[in-house]
Amino acid sequence: MAQVFLFDHPLIQHKISILRDKNTSTKEFRELVHELSMLMAYEVTRDLPLTEVTIETPVATTKAKVLAGKKIALVPILRAGLGMVDGMLSIVPNAKVGHIGLYRDPNTLKPVEYYCKLPEDITEREVVVLDPMLATGGSSSAAITFLKDRGIKNIKFVCLISAPEGIERLQKEHPDVPIFCAAKDEKLNDHAYIIPGLGDAGDRLFGTN
Repeated sequence: MAQVFLFDHPLIQHKISILRDKNTSTKEFRELVHELSMLMAYEVTRDLPLTEVTIETPVATTKAKVLAGKKIALVPILRAGLGMVDGMLSIVPNAKVGHIGLYRDPNTLKPVEYYCKLPEDITEREVVVLDPMLATGGSSSAAITFLKDRGIKNIKFVCLISAPEGIERLQKEHPDVPIFCAAKDEKLNDHAYIIPGLGDAGDRLFGTN
């Protein structure tokens, strides 16, 4: 079963509380998502491999550790996932960025991919899927399935707010994909909104209704 990493760092919890507040402005909301994504990037990249090199400091030659060249790709789920990209890039600036867009077919209720643009070497990279909200898990699971169908095997999922129902679904359908989230909330309501949640992340990021 997929591991779930919940962030309990005081800075993350503080910023999540402000993010939830209905009076937080679009500008503040956008900045907070950026900051939270940056803070979470430290833990998401914790298992990146290191290699030893020899360097010269101004006073001596020494052994030092650097990243072993493992490549990363960030794949936000459109549109809300876009808000998390810049924060992650501030920590891993060499990561490449792909995009995946989904909508739910009104008749079948199944997710349909309407846009997908990925780096050419995506299968050689560790892929980090980004979406601020993990509610039912339908879109997130579908996005991961679409990526796996393209031969991608090394995937992590990162969100800000999660519901138990979404976590359970990802664990069932993608037990190999670890889940990183800043908060695990109580439940979903009848309209599949996370309670207490923060409303619609995309609307709050981009100032739409």
